Amino acid sequence: MPAVDDELARLALAAGSGDSTALEQVVAAVRDDVYRLALRMLWHPEDAEDATQETLVRIVTRVGSYRGEASFRTWAYRVAANHILNWRKSRVEQENLTFRRFATDLHEGLADPDPSLPDAGLLAEEVKLGCTLGMLLCLDRDHRLAYVLIDVFGLSSAEAAFIVGVTPAAVRKRASRARSRLRDFVGAHCGLVNRAAPCRCSRRVNVAVGTGRVQPGALRFVQADTRAAVGEMERLHDLASLMRSHPEYQAPEGVRAALRHLVSSGEYRLLQ
Repeated sequence: MPAVDDELARLALAAGSGDSTALEQVVAAVRDDVYRLALRMLWHPEDAEDATQETLVRIVTRVGSYRGEASFRTWAYRVAANHILNWRKSRVEQENLTFRRFATDLHEGLADPDPSLPDAGLLAEEVKLGCTLGMLLCLDRDHRLAYVLIDVFGLSSAEAAFIVGVTPAAVRKRASRARSRLRDFVGAHCGLVNRAAPCRCSRRVNVAVGTGRVQPGALRFVQADTRAAVGEMERLHDLASLMRSHPEYQAPEGVRAALRHLVSSGEYRLLQ
């Protein structure tokens, strides 16, 4: 177990014994991880925010059940995964995306970007981030979760198996199936990975703006650290680099404020 997780485990055990300062520290340590998982599982930031807040409340009220059977971060992922797998369909999941439908959408409306649109590079990056998250939603939740844990977050199959509640062999098989389907799709349709493919993020901007999927005045996925990376898209060359090219998303301030209030007020003890 890494040293940082040794310390986190110690804090978690203290939190389970009633130390509210330790509780606040462990929640702060895992809240962004939970949000990043929720976003990749649900696509829409508002759905991810709601699922994250509910998950963190569960972590706060169940921290006393943590016994050090895994790193605390892995344990928190397990709580998050169990909650998200049973969460209602997100607004994008309700569209019942399939790889076939997604491929058709990608080829419709391709056009050179409108020169009158400001921040063309940022809009193309927003398209890329939204599109790669959309690809994940073409997978069912079980395969999506296994792929995200192993290929995107880089967890071991043993850690992923603990989180999902299956054997390491089973979670590896799910991740492999998901990887194969995503690789086939990206290789056939994504111009960032296959230069012969017609789709380019910049050529999707007009239709994405027109359908409301991208809103120039309210970007969903481009964050401050993303802006510095705009222009690096041409360096992407495979599925792994494409899927990992997202910013280190942080849980929204509303989630942070709600959890700070819950911990500082002591109200979580009434929920335990």
